[in-house]
Amino acid sequence: MGLLEKVAKARAATTAQKAWSEPNFWDLDALRFPFLGASSFNGEREEIENDFEGYVSSIYKSNGPVFALIAVRMLVFSQARFMFRRRRDGRPGDLHATSALQLLERPWTNGTTGDLLARVLQDADLAGNAYVANLNGRLRRLRPDWVTIAMHSESEPDLNGDALDAELLGYWYSPRRRGVDQETFLLPNQVAHFAPIPDPTAHWRGMSWLTPVLQEISADLAATKHKLGFFENGATPSFVVRLDASVTPDMAKRFKAVMEDQHKGVKNAGKVLYLGGGADVTPLTVDMQRLDFKAVQGAGESRLASVAGVPPIIVGFSEGLSGSSLNAGNYGAAKRRFVDATMRPLWANIAGSLAPLVSVPADSELWWDDKDIAFLREDARDRADIEHTKASTIRQLVDAGYIPDSVVAAVEAEDMTLLEHSGLYSVQLQPPGVRQGDPSNQPPGDPAGGQ
Repeated sequence: MGLLEKVAKARAATTAQKAWSEPNFWDLDALRFPFLGASSFNGEREEIENDFEGYVSSIYKSNGPVFALIAVRMLVFSQARFMFRRRRDGRPGDLHATSALQLLERPWTNGTTGDLLARVLQDADLAGNAYVANLNGRLRRLRPDWVTIAMHSESEPDLNGDALDAELLGYWYSPRRRGVDQETFLLPNQVAHFAPIPDPTAHWRGMSWLTPVLQEISADLAATKHKLGFFENGATPSFVVRLDASVTPDMAKRFKAVMEDQHKGVKNAGKVLYLGGGADVTPLTVDMQRLDFKAVQGAGESRLASVAGVPPIIVGFSEGLSGSSLNAGNYGAAKRRFVDATMRPLWANIAGSLAPLVSVPADSELWWDDKDIAFLREDARDRADIEHTKASTIRQLVDAGYIPDSVVAAVEAEDMTLLEHSGLYSVQLQPPGVRQGDPSNQPPGDPAGGQ
């Protein structure tokens, strides 16, 4: 089956599952272009830039600070829930739910929303991209290094993604297994693509936040190896042994073997050193304290934390656990920065990315709800203060004669143009010109005339 036939077949299968608005690119005339020719293969496809397996094995599974940063981001990120948020004249409204959210609540067998969010953020952190496909009513996580983004330009095929009419065709999923050559083409409405950090050299592809700090990670790994070597060699400063000129090379080799057997390694730490005639030992003056090892490694950890968008005190790095960083005010400010500048943009991004996979009501958008996240309990106090202020505002506006429903809508949308006045004034809400105590204006059954 040719490539164009595969595209047409994928379109037909997807249309049966869910109606969607196709761009003009998908008309019959646009399907006649020479697609993914050998001469422009690299230009019409975007793959992740880094070695995904290398990042996983050499960084994520081997570097404690990187693992801690990704774990903190993932644990907080995965606690959110998905909801629909109404839109009124472009302004956000209340949150509500429908049965369409079940796809995100149970994305796969025994899977939860937390599992889905954890996997997409983990892939995005390591590969810069996360892909989730909707296949037959179930979500499937696509390994990012097996996904290729396909694009094309009809007017300027040589420019591909750089052309003014460049369009996203879809995604090739190619499991790279030994002896297996298989590709599956997925249309854009079948795949949610989560790329929170755009790659400046690509058009749809994202980049990992680890890429700019590879040297910092290498330095941290080297520092860890240095510390390990320090303990493996006796947990004492290294020293220089000078032998007399009369010692032959063979004698020197035997002497070296005896020295390493009796004094090298943690098990030999603290032993008394006995030397024969003609040997002179000079300890080196550089040790862990003189190197200020804690400060050197701590500064590297802080630079990693800054790129990850996680304050050092939140993840528990040494520089975040000293001095004024530990007081309540600084910790609260650090947590608010982490939530407002890192987590909330990520939640908004994933909601927009997953929206094509679910049936979103016409008057709403896919959104997230963080009310049950334990990490944000202090934010709940701020929300309570805000709600108290809103309630006071609603009371004042209703007492001033505005229609209650319009008052609630205006306060929630933060748009005072939504206010509608009842035409009644003062706290008694009496029509203008009416005198208090006039029997003709009293409610029925009040013979006292209100006196």
